[in-house]
Amino acid sequence: MTAREQLDSLARLRGGVDAALRDQLCERFGVVLDRPIRQLSKGNRQKVGLVQAFMHRPELVVLDEPSSGLDPLLQAELRSLLRETAADGRTVFLSSHSLDEVQHVAERVGIIRNGRLADVDAVERLRERALRHVTIVFAEPVDASRFAALDGVRVDNADGKVVHLSAPEAAMDAVVKEAAARRVVDLVSQPADLEEIFLELYEEPESGS
Repeated sequence: MTAREQLDSLARLRGGVDAALRDQLCERFGVVLDRPIRQLSKGNRQKVGLVQAFMHRPELVVLDEPSSGLDPLLQAELRSLLRETAADGRTVFLSSHSLDEVQHVAERVGIIRNGRLADVDAVERLRERALRHVTIVFAEPVDASRFAALDGVRVDNADGKVVHLSAPEAAMDAVVKEAAARRVVDLVSQPADLEEIFLELYEEPESGS
């Protein structure tokens, strides 16, 4: 069967779908419609699968690694479609090892460890719980131990005038005040991404182990 025949067959099984929506999705993802599916590349088969998943406007979509095989432009298009679906009041369950993809489209994240949910929370709250990475450049060499003494702060590296540290959001005020006691040339603070949060959870020993 060609991709067109496959989509037509599935539409008939459902009792019909919105043909305009199906055509729009095919154009949006550049689906190759008139070649046998077995001759299509992995990426082109993935496009057909995405059209199958969305062409009937489902109230619930369950997707496993949906961006696999797609080029970066189509991955961005898929993220737009997922956001549009959620904005329409419908639900998307997305399983992915691409944490960059997850943090760009998800509102809530569940992290699975050894077949069990290790954590479930809103993306923003997970980020708030994570350590921020801070680099401070001073005009003169400083004693980094003063930062290490602050509650919750970890000095990752210190080399004379430059201090790299990790700190929870609640400790940032103390970090800035401690730094302000000297002449600061530059200060950069970056939030942790979901990949770091994921790895931290996996490094922690499981309860009862």
